[in-house]
Amino acid sequence: MRYSKLLLPTTKETPAEAEVISHKLLLRAGFIRKLTAGVYTYLPLGLRALQKVSQIVREEMNKAGAQELLMPMVQQGDLWRESGRWQKYGAELLRFTDRHDRDFCLGPTHEEVITDLARRELLSYRQLPTNLYQVQTKFRDEIRPRFGLMRGREFVMKDGYSFDVSDEAAETSYKNMYEAYHSIFNRCGLKFRAVEADTGSIGGSFSHEFMVLAETGEDTLVICEQCNYAANVEKAAIVSPEDNRDPKGELFDMVEVKTPGMKKVERVADFMSVVPSDIIKTMVYLADGEPVAALVRGDREVQLVKLKNMIGADEVEVVDDSTIYDMTKLPVGYLGPVGLPLKVAVDQEVMQMVNCVSGANKKGCHLKGVNPGRDFTPDFVGDLRQITTEDACPTCGGALSLTEGIEVGHIFKLGTAYSEAMNATFQDKEGGEKPFVMGCYGIGVSRVIAAAIEQNNDKNGIIFPLPLAPFQVIVLNLGLKDEKITTAAEQIYQELLAQGIEVLYDDRDERPGSKFKDADLLGIPFRVTVGKVFAKEGKVEMRLRRTGETSTISLKEAADFIVQTIGTELAVSK
Repeated sequence: MRYSKLLLPTTKETPAEAEVISHKLLLRAGFIRKLTAGVYTYLPLGLRALQKVSQIVREEMNKAGAQELLMPMVQQGDLWRESGRWQKYGAELLRFTDRHDRDFCLGPTHEEVITDLARRELLSYRQLPTNLYQVQTKFRDEIRPRFGLMRGREFVMKDGYSFDVSDEAAETSYKNMYEAYHSIFNRCGLKFRAVEADTGSIGGSFSHEFMVLAETGEDTLVICEQCNYAANVEKAAIVSPEDNRDPKGELFDMVEVKTPGMKKVERVADFMSVVPSDIIKTMVYLADGEPVAALVRGDREVQLVKLKNMIGADEVEVVDDSTIYDMTKLPVGYLGPVGLPLKVAVDQEVMQMVNCVSGANKKGCHLKGVNPGRDFTPDFVGDLRQITTEDACPTCGGALSLTEGIEVGHIFKLGTAYSEAMNATFQDKEGGEKPFVMGCYGIGVSRVIAAAIEQNNDKNGIIFPLPLAPFQVIVLNLGLKDEKITTAAEQIYQELLAQGIEVLYDDRDERPGSKFKDADLLGIPFRVTVGKVFAKEGKVEMRLRRTGETSTISLKEAADFIVQTIGTELAVSK
């Protein structure tokens, strides 16, 4: 491709709307342009990068035995009512009606559509297992789209679905996709981890997220430094504490203590001459519109996803103090579990506390000598708190570290949740009807591009992994008016094209400095420069974008050397 004919509007200035490095560089390098909030047009280089990711995904999915299809983006509301998600999915589901007042939505995912297809077409156990996937545009009406391709409203996704006869067979399909995803992200040249994760609005019994490790990630990952354990902080299991309470130990009587103006754990601890871990912290949230109390130790934090799962809620929200007071008429800052007229969820650690301090549900008052089990009985008990680096690995007991990550893939074992709800069955060997055991497998194709840039950049621009680069080589002609230089640049360009190399030829009438800057900004892995060195010595310069390493090669050898180098790198990535 000749640069002079390419729609590639690079800019020097960082757009004000961009917050993270991938968003800044994708806009500056002319890969995308914003249409409206969370919706982008892919310009030619952006589309080429998107197609690179899609091709890797397709190759590995096909290799794993999956079959590609394409489902409608517009879905009828009746299917979502069958699955129970029409209201449950929430405001991210963009609903609308057609001219006949029938309900439809723009597909954020396709569990309902694929299940409907399966119940019509997969009638016998002889057709199973079946794994179907698509690469398609999705729409989720995010309340606050941000970070460019990292969290948009419209995005490109690979979603796949497996159908099996049993849990055991579904496990095999799940493991097959788990391995395929490792191959996909390895081929993309990304540093990533597969972590245990919450199933969220998709549902199912368990899942893994594939996270690209990057400081700008929205998710916190928990990684064991001694074994392979890794989990999203929302899912990270905390080892149940041993009950070290002395069965003969004295349990104090509860005493009310005046604590005017003392709403914070630290102030109460100082006043009571205790430490924060001796205090029961009571937090109130809205669970499906109803207030619920969550109790953790004073030095801990509530993990909202764990709370949601513990009490079986569809949605848990943080609310402000005035809303809590309006709903409960209780003084925020002085809340406690004794006599609390709400459903109470308690972290397992709290149940091991003895003679502790809590709010008295009375303004300006706390209780001391509170004992769980004697003075209050919770409705729910379990792992409720946020994990810390002080906790031990639940698998091996080793030390844990926390790091940031960007979710680029998510796989779920759905079980029969959708097939039972939608009466999607097959005939088994005995002639009976059984529901499909399903799996769901997603990859954020457009998000992979952003994640790759977050992980691969420097002050000069993008540093694309070779498999994702829109072009493999950029050839710079630094002597457009010099016939000898132009002839040599044209020769290299044509020889590379003839050998199947994806090459961008910068034939613009621009200063050398501008061409160098644009080449670095675009992140193309190999730069070939035909300029003064060629005029003097008959050699061209080849520079590696990632390392900055530069070498000179004769014109005769240049094309073959580049082809061989690219071939070697691509072979390693596979």
